[in-house]
Amino acid sequence: MAEVGEKRRKIMVAVDEGEESMYALSWCLKNVVCGESKDTVLLLYVKPPRAVFTSLDGSGYLFSADILATMERYGNEVAQCVLDKAKRVCEEYRNVKVETKVENGDPRDMICEMAHKLNVDVLVMGSHGYGMIKRAFLGSVSNHCAQNVKCPVLIVKKPASSPAAEN
Repeated sequence: MAEVGEKRRKIMVAVDEGEESMYALSWCLKNVVCGESKDTVLLLYVKPPRAVFTSLDGSGYLFSADILATMERYGNEVAQCVLDKAKRVCEEYRNVKVETKVENGDPRDMICEMAHKLNVDVLVMGSHGYGMIKRAFLGSVSNHCAQNVKCPVLIVKKPASSPAAEN
């Protein structure tokens, strides 16, 4: 019978531009990934969808193909920067295999879809800590995923920094 520590888990961590997701990744590496494990950490970045209403801007001018291509390139560069930063966080954990994935779409739906499609053992996400009103207007990605993903979901909230800690 195999030891519990020998199980190879696939842990998906949803990352974005915010500090909260990088904190969740660090917390996951320290508290979920075992030191001698052969776990795979899958870093998922979801590029939000481009506006689909029209290729006209607010003043009625048509966006050129160059502008649309530039916007796409910028989105790809942002995704790569976020993933590079996340991979640097993972560097000290040598036994952990790190994979990256970039998807396009609504983060709520894509995170759930990829967790199911890739058959992950656990999903780790940061919490932006929105208040009740912001959450009502913006929706909570972590809450949506917690309700719709079949695997365990770990939502990590970044502690508020105290004035004493900043000095």
